[in-house]
Amino acid sequence: MKKKKKLEKLIREQNGTVLTSDLEMYDIPRAYLSIMVAEGSLEKIERGIYVSMNSIEDEMFAMQRKYPKLIYSHETALFIHGISDRTPNMYSASVPSGYKVVENLSEKFKIYYIKKEIHSLGVEKRETSFGNEISVYNIERTICDVIRSRNRMDVQIVNDAMKRYVKLKSNDYSLLYAYAKELKVESVLRDYLEVLL
Repeated sequence: MKKKKKLEKLIREQNGTVLTSDLEMYDIPRAYLSIMVAEGSLEKIERGIYVSMNSIEDEMFAMQRKYPKLIYSHETALFIHGISDRTPNMYSASVPSGYKVVENLSEKFKIYYIKKEIHSLGVEKRETSFGNEISVYNIERTICDVIRSRNRMDVQIVNDAMKRYVKLKSNDYSLLYAYAKELKVESVLRDYLEVLL
């Protein structure tokens, strides 16, 4: 398959978004990005991120591909899981302590730094509204994170998330308590649940 056709196929598979780092995996020279930009079929959004002219940028997917240790959490995870109606005005994401986050990312994202040992606890794959796969904390981990960071968040979002969680048929209290113990928020979680249950 010709390199340009290979690149076009990759862009379609990723719903219109391609990163320069993707090209190495598929042995496609970067010059093909410049060719497609010059033709007007591709637009450079920012360094290393390109979007097809007939699509909308999937920022969540692109940023996670660019920063693979970034996991969507807190307000963003609540929204993804459907236990918050508020569309986040900034994406919330967790990264391990010591992970270098460039300045332009911290302008678009609310970054939470967490211990490396608990960074991958409760990660699952979900799809963005564009159909691309991203990593996000599961609902039980998200509830624990929200409780843990309650002083940095809107109290109404925290309370609403707790009320909605207890009404879910799919909630898993044993997993929730296991995460709460690991994240050292067991007693605070118990206080919330005593009021709600």
